Amino acid sequence: MIPNVFKEVIDLGDGREISIETGKLAKQAHGSVVVQSGETMLLCTVVSNYDAADVDFLPLTVDYREKFAAAGRYPGGFFKREARPSTEEILVMRIVDRVLRPLFPKDYHAETQVMIQLMSLDKEVMPDALAGLAASAAIQLSDIPFETPISEVRVGRLDGEFIINPSLSQLEQCDIDMVIGASEDSVMMVEGEMSEISEEEMVEAIKVAHEAIKVQIEAQKRLVAQVGAKETREYESETENEAVLEKVKAFAYDKCYEIAKSASSKSDRGLAFSELKDALKAEFTEEELEEVGGLVSKYFSKVQKEAVRNLVLEEGIRLDGRKTTEVRPIWCEVDYLPSTHGSSIFTRGETQALATVTLGTSREANMIDNPSLEGEERFYLHYNFPPFSTGEARPLRGTSRREIGHGNLAQRALKRMVPLDCPYTVRIVSEVLESNGSSSMATVCAGTMAMMDAGVQMKKPVSGIAMGLISDGERYAVLSDILGDEDHLGDMDFKVTGTEDGITACQMDIKIKGLSYEILVNALQQAKDGRLHILGKLTETIATPNADVKVHAPKMVTAKLPNDLIGAFIGPGGKVIQELQKETGTTIVINEDPVTGEGIVEILGTDQAGIDAVLAKIDSLTFKPEVGSVYEVKVIKMLDFGAVVEYTEAPGNEVLLHVSELAWERTENVSDVVKMGDVFDVKYFGIDQRTRKEKVSRKAILPKPEGWEARPPRDNKGGNRNNRGRDNRSRDNRRDDRR
Repeated sequence: MIPNVFKEVIDLGDGREISIETGKLAKQAHGSVVVQSGETMLLCTVVSNYDAADVDFLPLTVDYREKFAAAGRYPGGFFKREARPSTEEILVMRIVDRVLRPLFPKDYHAETQVMIQLMSLDKEVMPDALAGLAASAAIQLSDIPFETPISEVRVGRLDGEFIINPSLSQLEQCDIDMVIGASEDSVMMVEGEMSEISEEEMVEAIKVAHEAIKVQIEAQKRLVAQVGAKETREYESETENEAVLEKVKAFAYDKCYEIAKSASSKSDRGLAFSELKDALKAEFTEEELEEVGGLVSKYFSKVQKEAVRNLVLEEGIRLDGRKTTEVRPIWCEVDYLPSTHGSSIFTRGETQALATVTLGTSREANMIDNPSLEGEERFYLHYNFPPFSTGEARPLRGTSRREIGHGNLAQRALKRMVPLDCPYTVRIVSEVLESNGSSSMATVCAGTMAMMDAGVQMKKPVSGIAMGLISDGERYAVLSDILGDEDHLGDMDFKVTGTEDGITACQMDIKIKGLSYEILVNALQQAKDGRLHILGKLTETIATPNADVKVHAPKMVTAKLPNDLIGAFIGPGGKVIQELQKETGTTIVINEDPVTGEGIVEILGTDQAGIDAVLAKIDSLTFKPEVGSVYEVKVIKMLDFGAVVEYTEAPGNEVLLHVSELAWERTENVSDVVKMGDVFDVKYFGIDQRTRKEKVSRKAILPKPEGWEARPPRDNKGGNRNNRGRDNRSRDNRRDDRR
């Protein structure tokens, strides 16, 4: 039986479109759609249990996977099947999750799974820009409670023109690469990288993206109307008790307000709030706590949040006593670790990051092998967030999604400031040692200084700051350099990085509806002031990159080698290059220039003499003597008919110096004129037409002896060497004469 299929189409312009289809696949899921653009197809399903989980939060899982079959490829590895998600897949999961999660009801605690799969790939259509649309459409077709449809788009700018969902080839040339998530009336998520754009340009890009999102939301509504909207399911909501709420507020509000106003350190605040909570519970009998104990804790958190927010809005005082525009005290240090190639410490208030830089060859590049993206990264950053950084003891379960997301943001902030001609592969590792507010921005600052300490010639230093927002609908306060508690209690977490000339990356999550562009512009301008203040602290510590890498760090030199000489340089089975690396103490990597086909030789070593020896070997292979020029040579082998000499400026390049070219006088024995190891000059004559071999001469640059006369030509009956004295009659006639 042919299923009923419903479809809506979104016109992107330039002949491009997106279709949303339902009714054909995965019909047992609570909602399912296929989103297609070009030949890229995503299948998204959503399922939510009807029974609530025994937790006080929404157990939402957003999963995004790319199938290698979608690109007509096999997975790498021994088992030849997809396994754990890649970094790129996790980043897509995060940008979808961040828009969806706030729109589920606060008291909805049912296990919910949104699963998005790349089923077909068009190399020029990037699937991550379609994932948010697919997730929202699937939820809209279900009976799962959800506030409003959303969508996500990528916006790029090429030659001054904004493009919605640019192709991969277009994106490589864009100076803006941002993914924006929004509902019809509110921008909710922004993430991306830029080439030092202004705050006004960033806001303009967000506005362009939001208009495109509105079109995609309308298409979802039309699809739901075609299918028929399902009635939202009923679920067991949390029990409320107004009497308990009033009792908690009467007891705790003023005290929370005073704690927030007076306690300056995170530990002092935490202890004071904990003691207040215990005192609050003592106001209830054991029977009351057994009955409403969970509500007491819940309402205490609610009252605490209200008190902290009102303190900021009414008095402009923050949890640690700062003004809204004030950045916490900063201290920095570089060259802290003696054995690394570069290192730095960045400390801002109670947040501290220790960054290291390691320099390597292209062999150390980070290889990316996904269905939608293949290639390598010559600059990459890894971010580690151990539990001790927040004073906690918890098990380590591998790299978390949060660590991947924060590391990616810091990497995008810095990568456009690494010169394209940087010869090294550069790896930054950020170890977060303390955390109370934006360790990712501390990572950007520490990474900048560590690279400059390592001698990486950054175009410009980069700093970053995290901004917050508290608003009650009428009043608002933008907070510079937010604390961890301010992030939790506030309405926005907005991270901005950049140089003195513009923004290089951003990440924004907004928790309230209807954020005006006026507030957004004010937040960006305040972020710029804070960012430049922090940048000044960095440049006080290290103003410019060190001119050279450290003594113990490897030096990188590149050289070109013609394609036809690569084999000789490597040798049979790699013998020549392996011996050369062993002799010189260097690492040698050969890549092919994709344009010219030439070999690009990377030489990495700490000893300059070893690097020079490798360069000399390359010079010897590429050495081409010029006809008529004089070169110094050294005798390396004695023969009866001459001496084998090598050019001293190109060791390994050998040529025969014939006995007849040693001296003007007749030479009976080669050893009468030259001996092993002798060094002298010869003149190069090119290819001898008679012998078809290279010809050099020692006698050509010596004065002729007095009275010397050229030897008369041999009588060969007019013939040359090959027919000297030869009877030109036929072979048969000569044979007859002999008879």
